[in-house]
Amino acid sequence: MDASDSTTEERDPGPQAPRRRGPRRWAMDTRPLRRPAYRRLWGSTAVTAVGSQLTAVAVPKQVYDITGSSAWVGAASLAGLVPLIVFALWGGAVADSMDRRKLLLITNSGIAVTSLLFWLQAFAAVDSVAVLMVLLAVQQAFWGLNAPARSASIARLVPEHELPAAGALGSTVMQTGQIAGPLLAGALIPVIGLPELYLIDALALCVTVWAVHRLPPLPPLAGTAARRAGVKEIAAGFRYISGHTVLLLSFLADIVAMVLGMPRALFPQLAAQTFAGYGEGLALGLLFAAIPVGAVLGGLFSGTFSRARRHGWMVIGAVVVWGAAIAGFGLSGSLWIAVAFLAVAGVADMVSMVFRGAILLSAATDEMRGRMQGVFTVVVAGGPRLADLLHGTAGSAFGPRTAVTGGGLLVVAVMLALAAAVPALRRYRV
Repeated sequence: MDASDSTTEERDPGPQAPRRRGPRRWAMDTRPLRRPAYRRLWGSTAVTAVGSQLTAVAVPKQVYDITGSSAWVGAASLAGLVPLIVFALWGGAVADSMDRRKLLLITNSGIAVTSLLFWLQAFAAVDSVAVLMVLLAVQQAFWGLNAPARSASIARLVPEHELPAAGALGSTVMQTGQIAGPLLAGALIPVIGLPELYLIDALALCVTVWAVHRLPPLPPLAGTAARRAGVKEIAAGFRYISGHTVLLLSFLADIVAMVLGMPRALFPQLAAQTFAGYGEGLALGLLFAAIPVGAVLGGLFSGTFSRARRHGWMVIGAVVVWGAAIAGFGLSGSLWIAVAFLAVAGVADMVSMVFRGAILLSAATDEMRGRMQGVFTVVVAGGPRLADLLHGTAGSAFGPRTAVTGGGLLVVAVMLALAAAVPALRRYRV
């Protein structure tokens, strides 16, 4: 890693795996799963990736059943955004000041209790949108506290050269959950009913708590100054980002890609107008599924890129390919070609996510990793929501295809301009 931009504590690099040959070199790099602690953390993620999606489907379905209004569904979604942002930033500071294993135990237990309360209100037929919004806000607050600690812990469980592989494993299982969870929810609701989806999620979270309990202690490293997690520490995290150019650019790369190039707000209009001849329902389902499917495929074949050392160039290239694929999607008149472009965008998003995550874990010291992951959580959660507003407005003004194509081209232009103007990301390698 370039010493000019950051330093990290020394860690045992672990045994280097022999170079794989033949078709195996294309397959997902599973070396991190050989490490029991990481395997437990990853296994808990695999279980909750599906369970959390059951709740993600159940909440808007229940809100719509109560109100019959999509506006209320949108309002309920926004109810969780502010707690997520506030507690993710604070949670990053907390993760840098206490044992991360203990924080994960507390927050996962809190999420499990919240899921149980979701089940109780649905089982009792409370039929209150206000209750649902309060529970959703509490759940997102716990998740905001949990996510930075979970991500920051990975760098303590695997050696630096396996961070991209660990990122690919984690991202793949999360994307798989985004596909399998909603499909499973759709199949289960007519059979067991909506309340039981919440209960399944709560039971899955019990497995997560058990797996986290078996992790080793993850206290602040020796020599780290004791601190209290407050506004001062959160501000110190932002100062740290501003003083480390490669970290700042990794965040900007994601903001550029998501805010300018995430067109999901226009999927319903495109399905109803541009691709109506294929069947609106089929078109809408394929458009929403294409990016996650591409991301999963990218993860399954991540052996093609997870061993790359020029992490900065991998991020730049992935964002440029994302923008070009989104532009191609906007220009497509055929549904199948459009879906293919979105799948390519999904692969690029997976590559970008893997190497941005690796940069955040390797270019920051351990005492700052929680706060870096807190900001990362806010960027990942907030970027697509800003994109919904931007693309929805642009689509109404200029038409959906023009808005999508223009956004994709802007991603390419802005990312290349950033890479040319600031060399830190181009030069970053491990």
